[in-house]
Amino acid sequence: MWIRFAIALLPIVWLIISLGVMRMPAARACVIGLILTMVLAVFSFKLPVLDTASGALEGIIMGIWPIMFVIVMALFAYNVTTESGGMEIIQNMLATISTDKRIIVLIIAWGFGGFLESIAGFGTAVAIAAGILIAFGLDPIRASVISLIANTTATAFGAIGLPVLTLAEVTGLHQEKLSFIVTLQLSILVILVPFILVILTEGSIKAIKGVGFITLMSGLGMAIPQVIAAKFVGAELPAIVGSLCSIAITVLLTRWHDDEEEPDVLRPNAKEMLKACSPFILVFIFVIFASSLVPAVNDVLNKVTTNLVVYTGKNPNTLSISWLSSPGTLIFVATLIGGAIQGVSLKKMMQILGQSIKSVWKTTITVCAIVGLAKVMVYAGMTNALAVALVGLLGPVYPLFAPLIGALGTFLTGSATSANVLFGNLQYTAATDLGVSKYWVVASNMTGATAGMLSPQNIAVATGSINREGDEGEILKETVKWGGLYLIVCCVFLYIVGLVAGMI
Repeated sequence: MWIRFAIALLPIVWLIISLGVMRMPAARACVIGLILTMVLAVFSFKLPVLDTASGALEGIIMGIWPIMFVIVMALFAYNVTTESGGMEIIQNMLATISTDKRIIVLIIAWGFGGFLESIAGFGTAVAIAAGILIAFGLDPIRASVISLIANTTATAFGAIGLPVLTLAEVTGLHQEKLSFIVTLQLSILVILVPFILVILTEGSIKAIKGVGFITLMSGLGMAIPQVIAAKFVGAELPAIVGSLCSIAITVLLTRWHDDEEEPDVLRPNAKEMLKACSPFILVFIFVIFASSLVPAVNDVLNKVTTNLVVYTGKNPNTLSISWLSSPGTLIFVATLIGGAIQGVSLKKMMQILGQSIKSVWKTTITVCAIVGLAKVMVYAGMTNALAVALVGLLGPVYPLFAPLIGALGTFLTGSATSANVLFGNLQYTAATDLGVSKYWVVASNMTGATAGMLSPQNIAVATGSINREGDEGEILKETVKWGGLYLIVCCVFLYIVGLVAGMI
């Protein structure tokens, strides 16, 4: 058992060394990791060459659709809104609310950052939020740390729910139920993080004084709507609904609480705001109508589906490509209509789409390689070998450490989606071997994977956005401290609740 475990662990060890120690570009490291995994699958786990190649191909196809398709379309929506000036209008509106830096952090880093993560992902929330906070007078390093820590819980449902949708697809679990459990698991963290952000703003726990209730409601305003949206719609809307509700509640409470002077920023009118937000309003509407809440529309859209069987070995998966109901398709149509409302020509939008595709070619290679790697590990039995050994070693306390495995995935890849692809089936197999709730343990992988503030890639995005390359170590020093607390709360909370609820 332990020899198979050691061999199966080699691709993971390679990723740790190449990405964490050698600082190799992710695309190159993951391609080498895929090749290494295929060689081990053929020679050590006796998976036929054709089955190994077809398993990798299945992963590559999954990497393109739906993962990269959704990422590209989310970036497309963001870039069109930026081109039209709509994003600047949204930022100006948020900047008119308060001059209290603690409130600004709650609105910009937590609420608006969560919204950007929900519709774009890909580091956008960190880069944009840090830039705005610096403009409001925060130290660049502090602004980056705050933005990284704020960009945690929302990543579970970033890019219109892509990480959870992907996790459900690779494990075969029902995505609505999985989404609901993920929001329940994240609830304590969603409430805790705003308090950490306020403390970081002024560097003292005393910073909570005077804004404690607003901070609590800012967290609850995100947590409760997320649970409701996940329960009744699924993975596409929790982060969008939660972030918008959090912003609205924080703004309303600030209006009642503040009697300070008006910020020196021109407030956009309602017509300008509706125009600026039109692509995202349309995404919200389209996702609702395409969901199971509207069966008539949902059924029609799901009829336009292509089913593929790529893997040539035993027990192959069927890849279902839903052309019309995919979040990527819905974002694309919403952006075309929203862009037209904002006055962006179709020609210009197609240029922006081309630029968006070109900007993520390295990410495309990385994602396709990591999904291909994960698929080969599953089909070769490598994932099962890891799970059997870990369950044998940890026994019934395995679920306590399940979130750490998800966090490791994000640390290695910089992506919660890739972390789910890499370790989702490992968690599923471990839960099966232990006889505990597959949904609870698999969801723990997603919850742990939200600790993106520990990822070198995400920290690099933060330093790049504030032109402070070389200061990664200084930022990491802060994020490790808070990231450690984040993961301790995550592991202990999920384990205790899982025991009480009979999940583990």
